[in-house]
Amino acid sequence: MKRKYRNLFSPKSKRSLPGPKGPSAELIAAIVEMKQRNPRFGYQRIADQIALAFNIPVNKNTVRRVLAKYFRPDPGRGGPSWLTFLSRSKDSLWSVDLFRCESLILNTHWVMVVMDHYSRRIVGFAAHKGIVNGPAVCRMFGRIISKTSPPTYMSSDNDSLFRFHRWKANLRILEIEEIKTVPYVPMSHPFVDRLIGTVRREYLDHVPFWNARDLDGKLSCFQDYYNNDRPHQGIGGDFPEPAIDTTTRNIAFLDSFRWRSCCSGLYQIPIAA
Repeated sequence: MKRKYRNLFSPKSKRSLPGPKGPSAELIAAIVEMKQRNPRFGYQRIADQIALAFNIPVNKNTVRRVLAKYFRPDPGRGGPSWLTFLSRSKDSLWSVDLFRCESLILNTHWVMVVMDHYSRRIVGFAAHKGIVNGPAVCRMFGRIISKTSPPTYMSSDNDSLFRFHRWKANLRILEIEEIKTVPYVPMSHPFVDRLIGTVRREYLDHVPFWNARDLDGKLSCFQDYYNNDRPHQGIGGDFPEPAIDTTTRNIAFLDSFRWRSCCSGLYQIPIAA
């Protein structure tokens, strides 16, 4: 009874939980800072480094519990991926892919899309009616790059059309080094696949077309909207092709603005009045 009432009426600040007290605050700070400075270190290696530097024996499970509670990884400290490394400068790495769509009279059309990894810019579209073969792929690619300089690297999937000898010869003449994605791994070609989904979901599912010429014109309108008026989360909410002089950009005010039509009225975006 004396112990019971002593625990009930004694100051709570003096109470302490039973069992081991755990690592000190200084040791916790050292473990967290070592993980921040060396993101690739595992639990056992951090424990060994602590024991070697401070002569304090630490179990790897203690390191695991400390990091689970106190460590928050910094997304900017993980190091660049191979894709980021190759696309550090504009127009150094492009991706190319094909997708199929149907016209109003149910004719099959194939569309080639080429995008730049660094700026998320659509380099161009090229439409072709009917079956696509090796020469048709080369002609479509030639129409896209006719108004711009070719890149250093070109990323493509393992489709048989991109293994055709004329396609490889075309890239060799243009001095473009081809990078193949991992077979049967869609995540290895994410940017252009996501772009194709955006084109289908936001545009082609709502805008019918009659023939290849009509499809080329409508895709050109979407390219202008995508590159100049549509913000992108992957590049900080900016446009793939921002204005050359950002200081003179017109800012719209809530009490004075107007709406501008894009893609034949499919989109309405606010601009300065």
